[in-house]
Amino acid sequence: MTELIEFKLNNKTVKLNVDGDRMLLWVLRTNFGLTGTKYGCGEGFCGACTVLINDKAARSCSISVRSVKGKEVTTIEGLMKKGKLHPLQKAFAENDALQCGYCTPGMIMNAYGLLKSKPKATYEEIINEMENNFCRCGAHKRIVHAIQTESVEAK
Repeated sequence: MTELIEFKLNNKTVKLNVDGDRMLLWVLRTNFGLTGTKYGCGEGFCGACTVLINDKAARSCSISVRSVKGKEVTTIEGLMKKGKLHPLQKAFAENDALQCGYCTPGMIMNAYGLLKSKPKATYEEIINEMENNFCRCGAHKRIVHAIQTESVEAK
């Protein structure tokens, strides 16, 4: 059964009639064409589908669209401003913190959520926060370094 769901998506209010039990991941990808959020495991373990909900990292494959009603959702596409990459996106590129790139949006969104709550994140905090985002290519060391470069502590 469809219902009207309204929430803020990448700083714009959106409304849609949709089955409220539908996973947020599929609503983002199919209804809004935001394909930067990836399908990985479908069970909330790998982190490929990570978005921010009210500035906290969340796995969109295991969250119903109904649960974001009235909330703020940010996807990887929402980090770019006026055609310019966010500094964290730049840091990933400059530090070669990607290989195939499939996990990169989820990694960036998880790191962004960490740095929003802890701008002076330590190496240990970064490791702990990123532990459950998987990169099969093995770029973890470069990913952590990229995040460290954007931590206020590193500056």
